[in-house]
Amino acid sequence: MLIDSHTHLDHCREDTGILVSDAAAAGVGVIIQSGIDLGRSQRSVAMAEQFPQVFATVGFHPQEAGLLTDEGQAGLEALAAHPRVVGIGETGFDFFHDNWPHDVQEDVFVYHLDLARRFGLPVVIHTRDAAERTLAVLETHAADVTVVLHCFSLPERLTEIVERGYYISFAGNVTYKNAVALQEAAAATPAGLLLLETDAPWLTPVALRGRPNRPALVAQTYEFVAALRGTTVDDLAAQVEENVLRAFPRVAAAMAGTYGFAAGGAAGAGAAQ
Repeated sequence: MLIDSHTHLDHCREDTGILVSDAAAAGVGVIIQSGIDLGRSQRSVAMAEQFPQVFATVGFHPQEAGLLTDEGQAGLEALAAHPRVVGIGETGFDFFHDNWPHDVQEDVFVYHLDLARRFGLPVVIHTRDAAERTLAVLETHAADVTVVLHCFSLPERLTEIVERGYYISFAGNVTYKNAVALQEAAAATPAGLLLLETDAPWLTPVALRGRPNRPALVAQTYEFVAALRGTTVDDLAAQVEENVLRAFPRVAAAMAGTYGFAAGGAAGAGAAQ
C-alpha cells in the first residue's frame, strides 16, 4: 500500500471523491489531509469522516498564524479529540512569505506543540527560510512530541535531524533535476524515519511538472525514491507504511479496525462517494 502522508485535497480543483478514487486505483490506501486554519481543518475532518482512507491533521499554517484567536484555539482543541484527526499542524515558520511577525508565528507554533503533547498526537512542521529558529523551537518545546518535517527542505541539517529522531517526509520536488541535495538526503535518510507525500496540488513530480499535483501521483515519488535508495517500490512502500503507523498512532488504530477503516475495502469506499 502507498501512503500520501501530506496533501491538501481542499485546494485541489478536482472533486474530492474523484481524487480519492484515482489515488486508490494507483495503490494509495491512506491519504493524510492537512488543515491550515480552523475552517479548512473542519473541512479536513469532514473529508476524513466521508472517505475511510482519508485522515486529517488540524492547525494553523504559519501564513495564517495571526488569525488564531481564542475561538480558533477552542475549535482546534475540539477537533483534536476526533478519532479521525491524526496529527496537529501544519505549523511552524514561514519567513519566505512572512505574513506575520516572527514572534507571532513562534507563539502559534509553541501552542501547536503543546496541543500535540496534550492529545498525544504528532506535530506536522512547515519550515521555509527559517531553519535555525524552527530547530531551536523544536529543541526547546518538542522533546516529548513526535515531529514530522513535511516537504523536507533542510538537507544540510540532515545529520542533526536524524539524531533528534524526527520523521522526514519528501514531496514531489525530490524528483526535480536541480534537487541534488534533496535526493542525497532521500537516499541517506534512515529507513525508519522516511515518509513520502504529495503536498498536492503543489510540487508535482517531474514527469508531470506544470500540472496540478494529486494524491495518485505519490506513486511517482515512490518510484523515484526507491531508485535512489536501491530498493523496490514494494519494499519502500512497506517501510513507509510501517513508519506512518508508528508516527501516526490513530492511523494504526483505524487500520486495525478501531475506527471503521477496512484496508481491503478502501478503494470501493472512496469510489462510491
